[in-house]
Amino acid sequence: MPASKNAHPALKPSKKSAEPNHVLVIHGGAGTMSREGSTPEQRAAYRAALSRALKAGYDVLKNGGEAMDAVVAAVSVMEDCPLFNSGHGAVFNVAGKNELETSLMVSKPPASHPAMPSSRRGSAVTLITHTRNPSHLARALYLAPQLAPHPMLSGAAAEAIGASLGVRQADPSYFWTEARWREHRRGLGLPEEPVEYPRPESPGDADSEVTDVASFSDDKVEETWEPLDLMPTGTVGAVALDIRGCIAALTSTGGKTNKLVGRVGDTPVMGCGFWAEEWKRDGGFVKRNWDRLRGKSNYEGVGVSGTGDGDYYIRRAAASNIARRMQYLGESLADASQYVIDDLFDEGGMGGVIALDRDGNVALPLNCSGMYRGIVRPDGVPLTAIFFDDELTEL
Repeated sequence: MPASKNAHPALKPSKKSAEPNHVLVIHGGAGTMSREGSTPEQRAAYRAALSRALKAGYDVLKNGGEAMDAVVAAVSVMEDCPLFNSGHGAVFNVAGKNELETSLMVSKPPASHPAMPSSRRGSAVTLITHTRNPSHLARALYLAPQLAPHPMLSGAAAEAIGASLGVRQADPSYFWTEARWREHRRGLGLPEEPVEYPRPESPGDADSEVTDVASFSDDKVEETWEPLDLMPTGTVGAVALDIRGCIAALTSTGGKTNKLVGRVGDTPVMGCGFWAEEWKRDGGFVKRNWDRLRGKSNYEGVGVSGTGDGDYYIRRAAASNIARRMQYLGESLADASQYVIDDLFDEGGMGGVIALDRDGNVALPLNCSGMYRGIVRPDGVPLTAIFFDDELTEL
């Protein structure tokens, strides 16, 4: 399948708008969903969840908030929704456990923390089992260089630091959902019945409540349908540009269904599943002044969040490759992103990326049947899509 260029007017900033140029783009995973195997109700549920995530991030940006806080707000909504492979909807490893991963990266230090060293651009964690919202942990660790000086941490040590910083913890049973459990059993060729409901590590833990796929709905009416993306390998992610020109990228996942215990995917590996960076524009005196007359910054920047088969993203250094093609080859965001997704496809890798540059341009290429995706600009209208050939539209 050729990669989708997904051309749409919403992918470029409006030249007529006098509003501050803030943008939020999100994804909820890419891969195995199909229009033929879905119902209108399923599709509406996913798009409604994407819209809620966009609105949460937009509320931060419209009030002049940080890109970092906007992506955390958006991803938190998806982590709390069992439809997506992150947080409460995370898939299981081969041993029937949830091991979560997340990452945060910024193109420059956030304005709210001007003392943050410019060389400290992100934080990533893997093998997480107790943190209710892994995205909150990534943010907390990034903002605590004295406690977490490393760009990547794992397991209990990372969660202990997070807990000391006030990051909310949960019993591992919180992440269990029946739909993902059945997928886990089915993928191993094991019987799905009887369903083995988890037992909380700490009896009476308020966070140990177990809910099924229907728990995202307001009326909690029990549903019987399956998620669209069966046996997922994807993630959730968000990239935001704030009014100060800072770009933040955040990604969160449960990993691949039935992955080996201890497997680390691309989500916490800088340059592979995520990236954010800015650099000074090249060019002589004439070009610099022409850019200044057109209102362009002296700096160019990009943020990327990937989703799909992370092993291939690691092998191809997919996310940072987009930045390098923009910087050294002078490619546009759209062309650089498209090349990387085509390259992944040629190597056997399935998935997509969301990417955003400092000028507010967005790219959403994919090389598979679908990618849950959405964008919101200063007008506050959330636009979403699911399948390969979908246009971004308002729900």
